Amino acid sequence: MTLQQMEYIVAVYRFKHFANAADYCKVTQPTLSSMIQKLEEELGVKIFDRKKNPIAPTAIGRVVIEQAWRVLLRARKLKEMVEEEKHSLSGTFRIGIIPTIAPYLIPRFFPQLMAKYPELDVRITEMKTADMKRALMHGDIDAGILAELDDMEAFGKEHLFYEQFFAYVAKDDALYQNTAIKTSDLADEYLWLLDEGHCFRDQLVKFCQLKAANRSKRAYSLGSIETFMRMVESGKGVTFIPELALYQLDERQRSLVRPFAIPIPTRDVIMLTAPSFIRRTLLNLLVSEIQASVPKELLTLNNTQQRI
Repeated sequence: MTLQQMEYIVAVYRFKHFANAADYCKVTQPTLSSMIQKLEEELGVKIFDRKKNPIAPTAIGRVVIEQAWRVLLRARKLKEMVEEEKHSLSGTFRIGIIPTIAPYLIPRFFPQLMAKYPELDVRITEMKTADMKRALMHGDIDAGILAELDDMEAFGKEHLFYEQFFAYVAKDDALYQNTAIKTSDLADEYLWLLDEGHCFRDQLVKFCQLKAANRSKRAYSLGSIETFMRMVESGKGVTFIPELALYQLDERQRSLVRPFAIPIPTRDVIMLTAPSFIRRTLLNLLVSEIQASVPKELLTLNNTQQRI
């Protein structure tokens, strides 16, 4: 019985598919299947019911997988303790990031980080806030980049930057004539909002007390700010964008941007870690590099902004 075999069965359980698990583990499917079969023979049990689609564990298989996951977690913590003691930057570091931050922040720091520290193995995955918190507690990721919410007291937090919200308004919309957007103005039927579960949406709905939220969700439901921006650009409705998105807009697109009236809704973007997190050296490096990559005015909260 080896750690590698344990990694394989946990991967199959996670992906419910042998080929996808093999890709994740960076081995061929025959190699992964053979190693799992040898473990099953050693234990004298079937870990997976291969007749089911998708692949599912047997009753005893669930017990084996649970214990394997615990062993892998302990083994990883042991390696992390040694790496941290050496102040090492080696080893894999997995980061989750919410979709409303990823396309605007990752291009600013990640390519430069890889060029500056080629020994780093940082892997980034997009996920919603609730999924990220579960992944942190289960050890599936090492850290998460997201907006701070009220229910995160159990986690470790590192402030990254503040980011205010902006309205993105179609030329044919009545709000296009406004120089600033008041929360009371937002009653349009064509108010393009993200799906429920995105903290970006939830924060705005709460701050603006958007009575139009349910109506807009019935009209259109997607999880992409970029999709909503294209709809506004085609001449219909209003959506919202984060501050970092402004730096990717051309002149025509910038003409559709409207600030909020004071107080300006602003989110606190943080790096979240599990309570048992160890690798502070690497975390501090990432925080420093991310903060250096964003405009300096985003590093502090000014008196016109309201953190939500």
